[in-house]
Amino acid sequence: MPHTLASLVNHTALKLTVLAGEERLDVPVRWAHASELIDPVPYMEGGELLLITALKLDAEDPEATRRYVRRVAEAGVVGLGFAVGVNYEDVPRPLVAAAREQGLPLLGVPRRTPFIAISKAVSAAVAADQYRAVTAGFEAQRELTRAALSAEGPADLLARLAAHLDGWAALYDASGAVVAAAPDWAARRAARLAEDVARLRERPAPASSVVSDAEGDDRVELQSLATGRRARGVLAVGTGAPLGTAERYAVHSAVALLTLTTERSRALQDAEQRLGAAVLKMLLAGEPDHARAVAGRLYGGLLDAPFRMVVAEALAGEEGGGPAGSSSAGTSRATAGTSGSPAGTPRGAASTSRGTAGPSRGSGTGGALDALADAMDSAAARTGEAVLAVPDGGRLIVLVADGGAAADACASYAAQAEARAGAQARTRGRAGRTEPGGGGEGLAVGLSAPTGPAAAANAYRQAEQALSVARRRGRVLVEHEDVAAGSVLPLLADDAVRAFADGLLRALREHDATGRGDLVASLRAWLARHGQWDAAAADLGVHRHTLRYRMRRVEEILGRSLDDADVRMELWLALKATSSNASAAQPRGEE
Repeated sequence: MPHTLASLVNHTALKLTVLAGEERLDVPVRWAHASELIDPVPYMEGGELLLITALKLDAEDPEATRRYVRRVAEAGVVGLGFAVGVNYEDVPRPLVAAAREQGLPLLGVPRRTPFIAISKAVSAAVAADQYRAVTAGFEAQRELTRAALSAEGPADLLARLAAHLDGWAALYDASGAVVAAAPDWAARRAARLAEDVARLRERPAPASSVVSDAEGDDRVELQSLATGRRARGVLAVGTGAPLGTAERYAVHSAVALLTLTTERSRALQDAEQRLGAAVLKMLLAGEPDHARAVAGRLYGGLLDAPFRMVVAEALAGEEGGGPAGSSSAGTSRATAGTSGSPAGTPRGAASTSRGTAGPSRGSGTGGALDALADAMDSAAARTGEAVLAVPDGGRLIVLVADGGAAADACASYAAQAEARAGAQARTRGRAGRTEPGGGGEGLAVGLSAPTGPAAAANAYRQAEQALSVARRRGRVLVEHEDVAAGSVLPLLADDAVRAFADGLLRALREHDATGRGDLVASLRAWLARHGQWDAAAADLGVHRHTLRYRMRRVEEILGRSLDDADVRMELWLALKATSSNASAAQPRGEE
């Protein structure tokens, strides 16, 4: 407990008397300092008991005394100690009156009590208080350490920390989700701080901030948990007042223990990473039985039910989306796709995987991929769901349970990313700027149909195909079912395809430009009617013999036979690919 003026007054050896400010004796005293300066304020820090003899102060002058007392009170001095019988036989009445006017405690110091005795008493009390704080801090550290090593782990640690602080505590994971809180009601309060936690996670670790709960009177302190530059989690503690020395020791101990727990989990995940990469390699190689045997209890549940394959890619320009094989120093990599591998095997799968433990991966996957993986990790951890993820250069390959929390988190993240990208695009449009498109926030994701271990390679191909469509359409997430249910025509929106189509139809368009016939329009009508002469001719408003003549000219100009199904298919796709640029030709009657 801090030393107060009341403690000094009750100190029997000092014999102090209270002359003014009796109602404020419970104010803590940080130090006792003797000064005879007329203006000692520049040398005060606040919280001092100022000891004077009025050697230079005219304590009989009411105005001078009033100015002096007001100035030291405004500077934060908590009390005045006046030496009786040194320069004045009694405490001057103007000094007493001024102290009462300011509400500043005034203590009479008898002649036989030297100032040094008061200073020693305050110093001893301060030292004792600090010792008690350090002792309490060490005891809290031992208690928190035992909690961290218990079966409950972080949950027990938070409960003990909250009790020690007489407040509440919460732990956020790498995605910013609340994973534990104590007491239980604190989870709702912690959830309201999501934006503050997100801002802290964006700062290089270690970092801290103090925020206020808008709906409560708490003072909330946030501390990032990390040994590197990127936060692996955040600790929040809420108290009704600023932390004292003992409480500060406890919080620092909790931060160290939770960081250590996170790093210990990462060490365990390193082993899981290699196991996960091996399981994925076996699945894609068509060895589901071996994969199931290696997966054991860690991933066995994931392989016992339908799962989906997710292939996410950091697009060009996304931070960290570098060439395959890039990773942070110290990240073990095991190649899952080598020469001679079966089709569909990742080109360079990193040995990173996830069970129910927290995220762990190299930095080479990029910021958007990290955020997506964190979202899926957090959702899976909350439900005890297994997730297997393997970074692959600028990609991330993930196996998630069909209809599970991780799959839902992936869809939710993609929807939010597309919404943000749409808002940014509208902002650029209002500003009159045009910028290259692409997936929201530099990310594209392909999701396979539900499948089982025996068809994992096919699921990987489905996810890659959906990913390719997502890139072409500027979407964040495309499911394979959407590709199969949709039209192939949007896939033709590619420069290479349009160049091929233009080249294939160029000779026909040049012929039409001379005014000698509408071969392109006639070809489109004939193909649309599946080669039915009468129907196509009716659509064009020409005689069927005229249409037959035009089709012979098409074959002569192209040097290709329209009886060939492949030729008809290529011509139809070429017409579709260039339909937005081609003019809508109108039939001009019989030739």
